[in-house]
Amino acid sequence: MQPGDLLDLDVSGVAHGGVFVARHEGRVVFVPDTLPGERVRVRLTDTRKSSFWRGEVLEVLEAVPERRPHVWAQADVDVAPENRPGGADFGHIISVHQRELKHRVLVDALERIGRLDAASLAAEPVRTVAEILGEGGDDADADADGIRWRTRVSLHVDDAGRVGPYAARSHRVIEVAELPLATAAIERAALALRGGAAGRIDLVQPADGRVRILHRPEQTSPRGRGRSRRPSGSAPEAPRRGAPENETIRERVGEREFRVDAGGFWQVHRHAASTLTRAVTTALTAPDGAPGVDPDAWHLDLYGGVGLFAAALAEIGGPATRVTSVESDARATEHAGENLVEWIGARAETDRVDRWIRRLRAEASPAERERLQRGVVLLDPPRAGAGTDVVADIAALAPRTVVYVACDPVALARDLGAFRDAGYEATSLTPIDLFPNSHHLEAVATLSRGDARG
Repeated sequence: MQPGDLLDLDVSGVAHGGVFVARHEGRVVFVPDTLPGERVRVRLTDTRKSSFWRGEVLEVLEAVPERRPHVWAQADVDVAPENRPGGADFGHIISVHQRELKHRVLVDALERIGRLDAASLAAEPVRTVAEILGEGGDDADADADGIRWRTRVSLHVDDAGRVGPYAARSHRVIEVAELPLATAAIERAALALRGGAAGRIDLVQPADGRVRILHRPEQTSPRGRGRSRRPSGSAPEAPRRGAPENETIRERVGEREFRVDAGGFWQVHRHAASTLTRAVTTALTAPDGAPGVDPDAWHLDLYGGVGLFAAALAEIGGPATRVTSVESDARATEHAGENLVEWIGARAETDRVDRWIRRLRAEASPAERERLQRGVVLLDPPRAGAGTDVVADIAALAPRTVVYVACDPVALARDLGAFRDAGYEATSLTPIDLFPNSHHLEAVATLSRGDARG
């Protein structure tokens, strides 16, 4: 068969990446915009591989009860596939079932890639932001629908001056009439954009509520994810157009402020930084309430950004806790140093994590090694994960506890498997739905050294 051919297929499962699994004469066909249990009419888009094909759904012949009208009307299945915007690939699924499907993907990755006991490790269901923070409030309905959470949005400008997101699984710009996952202020600013040089436009709404508009004529790819929340009762100010990428903005987690560049990395969901801080703090707090951060040990925050998790570690351990944050972006490290200034034992270093941790493994003194062995290593790697070399170097330092913040279940499973082979056991795993209406999933895993458990 060739691209463009039509098939009526029964969908049997979900796969990583926001696609679903059907079969034709034994061959797997990956298709988006459907659900397990549905029968759909599919147009093939890629038949080059002998092991699997890809297609796009043209019509739902038999729907399941978990299907709903898409939260982004232009991305619904009744729109031509080439005109459906990307970024909300689970928006046609009721929220509770989205989380069930994400859990299935996580379990499959843990078992198949990590060779781990997923039944016990992933026993906890995917939790919502509200469940972790205990928040409701004025935007509870938006939280329930998984909309209005994005405080960072990237749009594109093509050679014809069209402004909008890319169509799903393409690099073709399409104009849209709404951006339901974005905050209302970002949506208003985005829909008012007109033309400009071809490239990308980033819109950022930090804690002060004012939208910054960053024009990037040349395509760049800053590290993705981010978020914050506008203080209740404050009205968003007018968008700031043409804001400099290195303008220092401020984000908030509880009562604490973090400096970050407007074009730098911060969590996308408006409550994500608070949610992850709470999850990390819970992971490092014993059932009797005792803190799991020894103030006399040496603790590491790898891929540390502007110091969000280093601050969490220091907050638990106390003002003299020794924490080192390592980040390759020099501007982020500069901000981390400012954000951690109140802790006399905290410092931020600019380097690639793989090089820094390898050098530490080779050069640490006996006294430093002893402090590291009583410490916590927290890592929040990019979507590709830390990799086996970094895992091996961390394990060679023998920290008492490792906390792994992950944004990709496959990378997480691979790295947890590598930690297991190096003598560490994952003792808890909390999956968090930080990206509602998309296939993405965050998770916080806690690992202990074999001789340190109990």
